[in-house]
Amino acid sequence: MGPELLIPISLFLMIFGIVYLIFSTRNRERLALIEKGADASIFAQGRQSGVAMWKIFILNTAFLLIGIGIGLFIALILTTYTALKSDVVYPATIIIMSGVGLLVGFNKAKDLDKE
Repeated sequence: MGPELLIPISLFLMIFGIVYLIFSTRNRERLALIEKGADASIFAQGRQSGVAMWKIFILNTAFLLIGIGIGLFIALILTTYTALKSDVVYPATIIIMSGVGLLVGFNKAKDLDKE
């Protein structure tokens, strides 16, 4: 067996192990709660309240892409009007502005959840 066959097999086994661990742990927790006499309605309690997950995902993705676009624009301005190397400026400004975009998206999602 060559390494080109071991990589997909190990990747599949890793994903299977993680999924199995999540489901088996969740099942054990639920069985323990049922044995203690807890109500079964607590399992679906988190799904009813709050903002839909797809809205938060779209909001964060939009702010991330806006941050990347602003980072590219700032990097272009910096390389045009200064003597900075573009090899350093482009990744740095893109990463910084992506982080700022994710931070703004997080704050907006938190505000959505309050409403």
